[in-house]
Amino acid sequence: MTLLIGGTGKTGRRVAERLGAKATIASRTSATRFDWDDETTWRPALEGHQAVYITFYPDLGLPGAAEKVGAFADLAAANGVEQLVLLSGRGEPLAQRAEQRVKDAGTGWTIVTCSWFAQNFSEDFLADAVRGGDIRLPAGDVAEPFVDADDIADVVAAALTDPRHRGRHYELTGPASLTFAEVADELSRATGRAIKYTPISFEEYESVLREAGLPVELAAMFRGILDGRNAEPADGVREALGRSATPFETYARKAAPDL
Repeated sequence: MTLLIGGTGKTGRRVAERLGAKATIASRTSATRFDWDDETTWRPALEGHQAVYITFYPDLGLPGAAEKVGAFADLAAANGVEQLVLLSGRGEPLAQRAEQRVKDAGTGWTIVTCSWFAQNFSEDFLADAVRGGDIRLPAGDVAEPFVDADDIADVVAAALTDPRHRGRHYELTGPASLTFAEVADELSRATGRAIKYTPISFEEYESVLREAGLPVELAAMFRGILDGRNAEPADGVREALGRSATPFETYARKAAPDL
């Protein structure tokens, strides 16, 4: 059996679809309750599971995340878990600390690192902006190789069930880098509506986060990673699955009916 921490999220629910009855969904609101801020929920959730998919909310790149993930990984190892798969942030130094804590726990492990999900534009904090026709972010003209969440789920499901992926670190991206202005153009073509990208300051973005009920610390984290460090595509999808990553335009066409 596999425990999916954050099993109702963008990647977690997709992994659950792939594993079917072999997966247990764990979240703050699911039947198997799990809360990163309540350690009393950790051990009961782990019982009876041999593998665990770890996603951290709100983001692994925030202060304190590595310590919580490390404590959970140690507890999982002590409770007989054989394989941990961590979803980590590409180019995030604090997330790399969490990766090391998972590696040091004493279980089998696979690290899956990603940056911006394509689905952020249709299923997350940017969906309303896309529907409103104006994507406002402090990204300038930085390019990102946006990764499809279905590609992530395929890699994670494989890593949870096939021991050949143990001890591997997969860096997942889309096949090509796009600026946010180019993303807006792709979404405009897919939806048949005018969608633009408006660069804003990090100070302005803090206000956007507050209005969305998200931690303002994300603005500081984005300041660090939206500097071009992740612009180069990686080949982790092919390394893990033997196929190419999904292009952004394919995602945009699929998401268009919901936008």
